Amino acid sequence: MRRWLAPLAWLSLLLLLTVGMTHLEWLFRLIEPDMRQVIYRRAGFFTLLAQHVLVVGAASLLAVILGVGAAIAVTRTAGRDFLPLVSQLASIGQTFPPVAVLALAVPALGFGTLPIIVALLLYGLLPIVRNTLAGIDGIDPEVREAARGMGMTAGQILRQVELPLAAPVILAGIRTSVTINIATAALGATVGASNLGDPIISGIVNGNTAYIVQGALLIGLLALCVDSMFERMQRRPDA
Repeated sequence: MRRWLAPLAWLSLLLLLTVGMTHLEWLFRLIEPDMRQVIYRRAGFFTLLAQHVLVVGAASLLAVILGVGAAIAVTRTAGRDFLPLVSQLASIGQTFPPVAVLALAVPALGFGTLPIIVALLLYGLLPIVRNTLAGIDGIDPEVREAARGMGMTAGQILRQVELPLAAPVILAGIRTSVTINIATAALGATVGASNLGDPIISGIVNGNTAYIVQGALLIGLLALCVDSMFERMQRRPDA
């Protein structure tokens, strides 16, 4: 339990700030003393947090399924010829800025949550694909030969040998992808996807720094919470 103290501490702080933001009006009044309203009230912060987590979670889950699946496929003998193509396609997702992806996705998908999920999916693929390739390719060939010598099938070698050994490297890629997307998801507020980016965009439009700080604080705490959880998961159980 002690190894999860840091993630739980960040989570507790995140939830306390989310629920108690309205009680900190005096603090944000110091930032914007001339504003009539300094606490963002168009939507509840807990609702915005839940929607933010939902969008990032959906995009990250799709990125893990596609990224890990594609990387595994091209490390098999039959898929080796597609390795350069998969690497290039994954790189393209981060070549385009998320704003550009949103601008291209909105005409086809409409306003709302779907465009930002597509943008986050494309933006989050690269670290997952690269780390999965690095993790699997970094396994000592003698380990695979030993597994074959024990009579294990290709599927058993993948599930019982390759993936467990590559898991720390793969998890590091997923950690990077999810953490980046937590911040990037704020752009969804520009296309009608309600999340923690709402107060930031509203603050920019209305010149209200307090709104911007509120959204940024919650996104930062969410990123720290998730990152610390991944950090604990990457450590050995006895660490």
